[in-house]
Amino acid sequence: MRQPTIYFYILCALLLSITGCKEADKKKHADKKVKNEVLVLGTIHGGHLTDSVYTTDYLKKLIKNIDPDFILTEIPPNRFKAAYDGFKRDDSISEPRTMRFPEYVHVVFPLSKTMDFEIIPTAGWTKIMADERGEKLRAIRKDTSRTADWQAYVTANKRTDSLYKASGKVNDPYFIHTNVYDSIQDIGLQTYNELFNEELGLGGWENINIAHYWNIEKALEKHRYQGKRILITYGAGHKGWFLKELRKRDDIELLEMHPFLDAIQ
Repeated sequence: MRQPTIYFYILCALLLSITGCKEADKKKHADKKVKNEVLVLGTIHGGHLTDSVYTTDYLKKLIKNIDPDFILTEIPPNRFKAAYDGFKRDDSISEPRTMRFPEYVHVVFPLSKTMDFEIIPTAGWTKIMADERGEKLRAIRKDTSRTADWQAYVTANKRTDSLYKASGKVNDPYFIHTNVYDSIQDIGLQTYNELFNEELGLGGWENINIAHYWNIEKALEKHRYQGKRILITYGAGHKGWFLKELRKRDDIELLEMHPFLDAIQ
């Protein structure tokens, strides 16, 4: 029988070396930590149905351009199944809380039929919390011993509104996604927070943002270092609060919204 030549042994050695390199390369890539990309999209809820620019069609184009793997939504986890099942069954949203948000009814859920992303509910809202907050705010407004507090709250809100209108960029998606917009919103929101957060309990501004963000963080932790793109969609007033917390993380890359806005013009 013919004996293997030296070339045979060399070839075997080369094949083993190549195989070993490939396995080492696979392990290296498996061990590599790839940061997720995160964007925060500030929405205007019912305003998307009436604004001439920041419409639901505009949102559709924007989300298609962003092409996220996950969309974190202002939908409470305990309301999501009813909303999702209803959409699958009737091709429409009938769950009462979710129906309040045109960005989900007319944009995110319909897009889920043609795009490959997962909708994740992250809102900390509950009906009990909202009802209690409303009752407490009405009581504060009627309490003559709290007149100064209520007036300070009203004045701060008017200041926010006047600065917003003076910008000449009301509901402009470019302006909404700026630090200036966040600072204007903070004038009213921080006064509201300082005066009433503790008193309003779970419905306070800081407290509800903590509840929202707790769910957001759970999603970020679940998908940590997967090299995915994550889009957070909430009312624009929450955007500044979330960005402040997100900037503390070293496992994500925060993306600016402006390049994606440019791309759909």
